[in-house]
Amino acid sequence: MQTVARNFFTLAVIYALFGMALGLQMAISKDHAQMPTHAHIMVAGWLMSAVFAFFYHLFPAIGRKTLATVHFWLTAISGIGLLIGLYIMLAGNPAIEPLVATSSMGFYAGLLLFAYIALPVVWKVERLAEAQKA
Repeated sequence: MQTVARNFFTLAVIYALFGMALGLQMAISKDHAQMPTHAHIMVAGWLMSAVFAFFYHLFPAIGRKTLATVHFWLTAISGIGLLIGLYIMLAGNPAIEPLVATSSMGFYAGLLLFAYIALPVVWKVERLAEAQKA
């Protein structure tokens, strides 16, 4: 794995470790108040980062472009802000909600950027594969 793919995969593993640790902590304490945070860490953090990593691994030339680096940093910074903010908010501190909202919008912007980067590549590959069959 190179550059952005490696960075996203590393981030995915870190999210998985934190998500599992939070899940274990909730199970041991029998306090499941942080279940939404756990779910966000595992899906938005672990799963999405892993999917991004494998896309950039499959298309390494795309992963070397500036937009891919922007995608990584936008997703990493907003995702970390979202998950830490969500944890703090669910722990009883509603004043952090503006951080959660702003980070959520940043994370969504990262997904929109990924769609802009990935969908043309995937459609182009599909068209090339069909043309080779003909």
